[in-house]
Amino acid sequence: MTKIAVAKGDGIGPEIMAAVIEIFKEANVPLEYDYVDMGKWVFDEGYSNGMTGEAKKTIEHLGILFKGPMETPKGKGVKSINVTARKTWNTYANIRTFQTLNGVETVFSKAGIPIDITVVRENIEDTYGGVEHMLTHDVALSRRFITRPGSLQVIRYAFELAKKKNARRITCGHKANIMKLTDGLFLECFYEVAKEYPELNADDVIVDDLCMKLVTRPDTFDMVVLTNLQGDIVSDLCAGLVGGLGFAPSSNVGDHISIFEAVHGTAPDIAGKNIANPTALLLSGIAMLRHLGLLEKAAQIENSLLYTLEQGIHTGDFGDKSVPAVNTTEFANAIVSNLGKKPQRNAKPELQNVASSCSVYNIDTNPMMESKEGEQEKLVGVDMFIESTEQPAAIAEKCERHAGVKFDLVNISNRGTQVWPTGSVYTNLVNQYNVRFESIGHYALNQQDVIGLYVSLSGDFKICSLELLNEWDGKRAYSLAQGQ
Repeated sequence: MTKIAVAKGDGIGPEIMAAVIEIFKEANVPLEYDYVDMGKWVFDEGYSNGMTGEAKKTIEHLGILFKGPMETPKGKGVKSINVTARKTWNTYANIRTFQTLNGVETVFSKAGIPIDITVVRENIEDTYGGVEHMLTHDVALSRRFITRPGSLQVIRYAFELAKKKNARRITCGHKANIMKLTDGLFLECFYEVAKEYPELNADDVIVDDLCMKLVTRPDTFDMVVLTNLQGDIVSDLCAGLVGGLGFAPSSNVGDHISIFEAVHGTAPDIAGKNIANPTALLLSGIAMLRHLGLLEKAAQIENSLLYTLEQGIHTGDFGDKSVPAVNTTEFANAIVSNLGKKPQRNAKPELQNVASSCSVYNIDTNPMMESKEGEQEKLVGVDMFIESTEQPAAIAEKCERHAGVKFDLVNISNRGTQVWPTGSVYTNLVNQYNVRFESIGHYALNQQDVIGLYVSLSGDFKICSLELLNEWDGKRAYSLAQGQ
């Protein structure tokens, strides 16, 4: 018997969680449930991360969290409990599988186009780092973190999953044509890992083109891996292809702790009415059973769900409107009564159980991920982000006085577009510029040189931020301005 942590959630969470747990109990799933305190009411009690200390301790001890939808209070300056949980426990791979469900009518099911897409989304990094600053009263900055170890971690997981699934194709969605360093690093890692799996058909698609292709020919895609924000958007798009978030399971997998949840909202308008659709949470629970190695039970319950949907049994949010809808409890009871039955389409094979892929470790220090560095890095300049309402030429004149004997002023940009030494008067400006200094002759600098320039430049400008300009293996590790 395996014990897991369960958080009921907010809004409709307790109702749909009760329905799923009842299905599991009736199917004799060998699980024990330790209920933990997480969600909006915990925020309201003063816990800024949305969970009690006891809940955190329990989840870290058991290694599995099964959770309902949760609400983050608005206007209180607190972070999303969902994102906090995923990041705190390094559940680096978010897996969402989208399949055509007989009984859930969509434009594609009407057209006879089958959908079976798995989206693997990087779950920790990107703009979801939530590191933001106001540089001036008009200019906000969000830092986007894409790391080599983090990218390799989730991409290798995606390839392993594609291999187990016997995927026809694994595709990297990206925007490396514009974000050449961040998305470029992710894409580079994708093809680095692809070399280890020559049997898989690996390719890449620019994310906007990917979205267009997904809504026109979704059946051509199989496994898609993306960075965090792009993966968030694309996975919701894919949910729309199969009927909505009510049919979208979500797994958040890490090396030590994994989270299985419904990603739809808490639906406070129908909370307590016993009419919510528990399908997404049930599908997430089925994914959890497979993660725990309970393959036979997972297939049995999924087949019962698919059979129930084929019979036209539905809650009020979907299905044939000429057939009366059932409530949450009745829907769960129908699934229980159909245990042992198989659908006509897409029946799941009832495989033998395997050893759990869930391993809980007692660790004392934070794991450090670092790839092997090539040649020693070389510091060749600095970007100074300054606040000013002056024209570019006036800023350049002042900056050149501070350059000294080690720096050249090479470029001034505004919102990423070059405005000096060349530019256009038709480029609208805001009150924050990026002033780029590079070392004369591209000689190596040290941080003291940069600090000296900072001190000198601060006599004329408010410096909002700075970034060092580095090279590795002679390769520039910073982007150029648009038009530079």
